[in-house]
Amino acid sequence: MLALGAWLMSVSIPLAAQDNHKPQPSQQHHHGEDSTDIFFRHLKLNELVVTGVTGDTKLKNSTTPITIVSAKELRSTSSTNVIDAIAKQPGMAQLTTGSGISKPIIRGLGYNRVVVMSEGVRQEGQQWGDEHGVEVDGGAVSSVEILKGPASLMYGSDAMAGVVILHSQPILPEGSLRGDASTEYQTNNGLLGYSLNMAGNQHGFVWDARWSGKMAHAYKNKYDGYVPGSQFKEMSGRLMIGLQKQWGHSRLTWTSHHLTPGIVEGERDTETGELEHEEGWTGCQYGKTLPFQQVKHYKLVWDNSLNLEKGYLKAIIGYQQNRRKEFEEEEEKPELFLKLHTITYDFRYLTHEWDGWKLSAGLGGMWQQSQNKGEEFLIPNYRLFDIGAYATVSKTLYRWTLNGGVRYDHRYLHGNELVEDEALRFTDFTRHFNGLTGSLGAVWNMNDHLNIRLNVARGFRTPNMSELASNGVHEGSLRYELGNQQLKAEYSLQGDLGIDFTSRYVSAQLALFANRIDNYIYLKGEGTFIDDNPVYAYAQGDARLLGFEAGVDFHPIHSLHLANTFSYVDAQLLHQPDNMKYLPYTPAPRWTSELKWELAHHQHSTVGHNHETDHKHFTSFVSLNNIYIAAGLECYLKQSHVFSADDTETPTPGYTLLNLSLGTDILFGQKKVAELYVTANNLLNRAYQNHLSRLKYADVNNVTGRRGVYHMGRNITFKLVIPFEI
Repeated sequence: MLALGAWLMSVSIPLAAQDNHKPQPSQQHHHGEDSTDIFFRHLKLNELVVTGVTGDTKLKNSTTPITIVSAKELRSTSSTNVIDAIAKQPGMAQLTTGSGISKPIIRGLGYNRVVVMSEGVRQEGQQWGDEHGVEVDGGAVSSVEILKGPASLMYGSDAMAGVVILHSQPILPEGSLRGDASTEYQTNNGLLGYSLNMAGNQHGFVWDARWSGKMAHAYKNKYDGYVPGSQFKEMSGRLMIGLQKQWGHSRLTWTSHHLTPGIVEGERDTETGELEHEEGWTGCQYGKTLPFQQVKHYKLVWDNSLNLEKGYLKAIIGYQQNRRKEFEEEEEKPELFLKLHTITYDFRYLTHEWDGWKLSAGLGGMWQQSQNKGEEFLIPNYRLFDIGAYATVSKTLYRWTLNGGVRYDHRYLHGNELVEDEALRFTDFTRHFNGLTGSLGAVWNMNDHLNIRLNVARGFRTPNMSELASNGVHEGSLRYELGNQQLKAEYSLQGDLGIDFTSRYVSAQLALFANRIDNYIYLKGEGTFIDDNPVYAYAQGDARLLGFEAGVDFHPIHSLHLANTFSYVDAQLLHQPDNMKYLPYTPAPRWTSELKWELAHHQHSTVGHNHETDHKHFTSFVSLNNIYIAAGLECYLKQSHVFSADDTETPTPGYTLLNLSLGTDILFGQKKVAELYVTANNLLNRAYQNHLSRLKYADVNNVTGRRGVYHMGRNITFKLVIPFEI
């Protein structure tokens, strides 16, 4: 389904999809729109190119709901990480345990039910944990594609809720040498960030290099003051080299991501109610304090595509290494140390279109090994191997597009025994899982303005090692977790119905979905404690989810927009008593509204130059282009549908946040020399807790009676992007 709000206001050119590195004449590198683009862009949305099951597909021909977040919107959004930047899209949410860590939630489902794709491979980094974020540099992400609904057909196990595809910037045209430098500052947590990029294409030899960094001290709000443990530091690097020829391409990409986030424990002084912290700590100091995490993620991807007479052959092989350490008492000695090795492989053949037909077939999977290197244990050492084969077909008939496919997966999982202090901590066990999935969909392009789409898909997810065998304290989640080796694989059957209308003055979208999940795995409180930590255990039952995303964008004139969206999901466990019938951690209903004014033509400043109109003097003027000013509301309704048994969840009151933003391109003569963005989030400094925040279950403040830690207060972000071309 088409995304609304700011996305509708910023997209004006086709976005590349899974193979978005192919140079396209219509793509520009960090350039603004002219007034003609702005006037007609709402009529051009159907021309957007997205990832389809049989290759690149126009958005209007996609049978599944898809949201695209453009490069312009990502640059203009205030966030602390890439998931934070897209969490306000319709149907999206995020689970947070501090300002530097966010996990994507799609239509009420998250963790291992959402696959994140980066550099063409699935991101693997212990994503089963609450405080385990996505180890990707947001500065290296050019656009984001969000597939909502079961996508197991293309991505195998875990893609039950959907897929978040993080695209790097497209390959530059032949003979180009371009780059950019960006920097930002946030007032609440003192975030200082920068990113430097240089890319080129010389005679088919392509390369792209980027280095990014950011650091932030603890954030603050009016109830808690500064929140100890919410500070973080991040460093990232990326280097891509390769060949781009008529026969296809071959590219090698290396990325490195180092993140050092604090751990918010939320412990309070029983007399004063203040959050406890190290002696001598001040909220506005940078650097780590105990406890904290140290996460290092390395990735090497070899991406190949060979153009054949009737199609093209793709092969992508990737290696990832994730090192996650938790330091509790000493800065030099981690108590918990998880080391994860992952090899992914994907081979596929896609045909060119003939007589409206397109076919594809592929083979893919991964090998994984996880090792415990620390003194504390949460999950056992394990090995994993899976393989999946699929085939899809698509047919275009006049104004109809039909597609479907089937896939078969096999996954092997082995957990190792561990004896600790003469006691059995983990038992040795092996599990095999098999899954048959598929999808069938149709879209009817009634005319150039109205599309109706219908899709039915079956999803599949195997239990992860945390769900099967965890036995230890999950520090960042403030609980002791117990796994269940008898868990079965989850299967889902989801139906989607979508209607989208796009015209010169109004754009409206409606996406309905119904999802039935057999053997749904969830975490529930046991009502007991181990070492003062509440015990949570994994259980299983059948579930159903119903919901929708709706929105309308009024643009009576091309420079003025009033965009509104509403997202809702009702998620229930079947055949359960009232205190256990709602799925834990379901996002609250959310309404967003934004009034945005845009001006695309030049507004000349008087920077020491005369106002002669000849071209010679005109080129010396500093001017502003693509100016916008926006005011937005985020209204989260009360979430009273909670899994209340054994205090697993508590209701969360509703709240409304006011945001303001402005942005402009800065030109010197006819050349853009910079982009400037200023964003004020939570302008009224509202104290609130998101329903998906684990921090709302921290200690009670005995002075005020409030439980848990609150989110960030007022935050103003200044961002400057300077493009250059050699």
